[in-house]
Amino acid sequence: YASLLEQAIDIEPPPRARFLRIITSELNRITSHLLWVGAFLLDLGAFTPILYCFEDREQAIDILEHITGNRLTHAYMCVGGVTSDADSAILHKLRAFIQRMRGRFQLYDRLITNNIIFVTRTRDIGIITPEMACAYGATGPVLRGSNAPCDIRKIAPYGGHDAFEFEVPVGAKGDCLDRYNVRMQEMRQSLNIIEQALDLLPEGPVRAKVPRQIKPAPGHYSFSVEGARGDVTYWAVSDGSEIPYRLKIRSACMANLSLLPELCRGMLLADLISTLGSLDLVIPEIDR
Repeated sequence: YASLLEQAIDIEPPPRARFLRIITSELNRITSHLLWVGAFLLDLGAFTPILYCFEDREQAIDILEHITGNRLTHAYMCVGGVTSDADSAILHKLRAFIQRMRGRFQLYDRLITNNIIFVTRTRDIGIITPEMACAYGATGPVLRGSNAPCDIRKIAPYGGHDAFEFEVPVGAKGDCLDRYNVRMQEMRQSLNIIEQALDLLPEGPVRAKVPRQIKPAPGHYSFSVEGARGDVTYWAVSDGSEIPYRLKIRSACMANLSLLPELCRGMLLADLISTLGSLDLVIPEIDR
């Protein structure tokens, strides 16, 4: 929403603010995927992985709390930049977290990725073809798990993402195992992006000068970002006042959930649990 308003009133956030947005967004993506991995394995009957996932996730959340002041609903992005700067101590903690997290993937490979029970519960289960994913408007890891390399950070770079080198992980068949592997690979890519951003982080202010009243010219405005679960789009209609005539928020979860009725026909109930869990849904977000 901040980027949409910046676009509407032609304000450019300072370079340091853009880098801090990317660092915190990618760290937030990691926390989201860690939560999903732990909850997904819990759905399948494995209790141990969520303990490791939450241990790693807590370290990331501690860093986000230090930067933003909040542990979950961060409210860090604002029109013109970010609400606060990151000090050298937290930047050092970020580098330490990157090194530690890279070593943790070996543990997850032994515990989950190469676990024959997990592989049996997810391989060739809940296959989503690229055509089906596109028909329902699926985005994010659900779409990329079906071998469709669609990532807004690549196809329509925003906020400086075009300055970073990273890959877009994709699956082969579109089954539950592919969606798991895509998210695990995405965490590795997010660590790479954060490390690059730390290496290139410029000095300077973290917020541009913003008018006291924001009154975009009459018209339609939209801005899309690649959230942890897929496309997040804000679309606004302005009538020239400081209150939007209309504001629409499009999240990924509703479209991803819409796949389920067609996807689960003739499926065993045990496989339905795997398939539903692999979509990484936030139900209150859908109810919104």
